[in-house]
Amino acid sequence: MDVLSDVLAVTRTGRPRSARVRWHAPWGQEFSAAPGSAGFQVILQGSCWLLPPDAGPVRLLAGDVVFLPHGSGHTLADSPERLVAAPVCGPDDHEPHEVYVSDSVDRSGEGGPATVVLCGAYRLAPSRAHPLLQTLPDLVHLPAHPDRHPELRSVVQLLAAELENPRLGTDAVVPGLLDTLLLYILRIWFNGQPARGDATGWAAALNDPPVTAAIHAIHRDPAAPWTVAKLAAEAGLSRAPFARRFAVLVGQPPLGYLTWWRMTTAARLLLTSDAPLRSIATQVGYTSEFAFAHAFKRTHGSAPGTYRRNN
Repeated sequence: MDVLSDVLAVTRTGRPRSARVRWHAPWGQEFSAAPGSAGFQVILQGSCWLLPPDAGPVRLLAGDVVFLPHGSGHTLADSPERLVAAPVCGPDDHEPHEVYVSDSVDRSGEGGPATVVLCGAYRLAPSRAHPLLQTLPDLVHLPAHPDRHPELRSVVQLLAAELENPRLGTDAVVPGLLDTLLLYILRIWFNGQPARGDATGWAAALNDPPVTAAIHAIHRDPAAPWTVAKLAAEAGLSRAPFARRFAVLVGQPPLGYLTWWRMTTAARLLLTSDAPLRSIATQVGYTSEFAFAHAFKRTHGSAPGTYRRNN
């Protein structure tokens, strides 16, 4: 798997939630902060205003996509001056059998212009949060443009159709479409970051071919006996320049990231499989179960068996 797909595979947990909601002006809806989740809003019809708690209002038009990678609280309303008195909406408001909610009307509206929004949230595992996601801004706004991001528009249209008219297979289709939506949002944002010679962080790392080659190698085969020299060879650089370049862009040394990724992968395997500890240790590059357990406890604060039982 590529790096971005890998990051989402280990970070996402549970089933994503989504709803297609119709409001008639005047209206306003507050969405509570939800640490440990990422939210999105897609304007399908009409227009509205996004009211962040610590920034000015943002005009949203049909086709706009808003992504809140850290679960920040916010408000949507038909007007930037709207005083919102409606109940706060949280990611866990719906019962498990109502994960996907079709058309809903705000009864407080007075028949004014309609706004239709596709809103939803992804649950993230804080213990496996990848630094790539942690470096994203609180708000990612992708304005609609007829000549840009056709793949994003396509998945939004498919999601809207499934939620407006649920049919056989909708419960299987929607989670896959939601994951695809998340991938497209992140891909577009990272690809849109300007390439600057002095830039650091994951956006810069993923736009740097040598560092990206080394990261891909780690993700492709975390069990391999990697050394700085071997990773430098993957990057096409000599050892010392590679180590400096990797540390500056990624924020930690190559072997530090390797260990962190191995332990993050192990944590996912512990929770999603019944594989014995020895097998998981081997899959993440440890021939000794004792050495694996020691490294895992140092990273996650508990032994692998305890972690599996308590999560």
